[in-house]
Amino acid sequence: MNRTQLGRRGEEQAAQYLQAQGYIILTRNWRRREGEIDVVALEGDTLAFVEVKTRRTHTFGAPEESIDARKQTQLARLAQRYIDENPQLAFRACRFDVVIIDSTTRPAQVRLYRNAFDAPTAE
Repeated sequence: MNRTQLGRRGEEQAAQYLQAQGYIILTRNWRRREGEIDVVALEGDTLAFVEVKTRRTHTFGAPEESIDARKQTQLARLAQRYIDENPQLAFRACRFDVVIIDSTTRPAQVRLYRNAFDAPTAE
């Protein structure tokens, strides 16, 4: 399985996991020239912008480590653009969640970090 296939499979697992947690998926793989938001969803009244990270090895570090300040800034800009293009969502509370699909274990371990850019805690 190549990197793209692994990523798509991880995003599918993440979407299923989020739905099981009560999230309503609004869109997946929302792309613009500046980048992509993997999942946009509602959890209750909160709009969640979700980054999905899938790893099959830890050779390059833990998946959480790849979401650095630059990536957070990029996701924040994309989230603002998403809201600008969907004004009906403009007055909802927003947050950034991260779903980690760790395929180094069998079965793969799924971790959800709600409000990950603040003080994240895994669930």
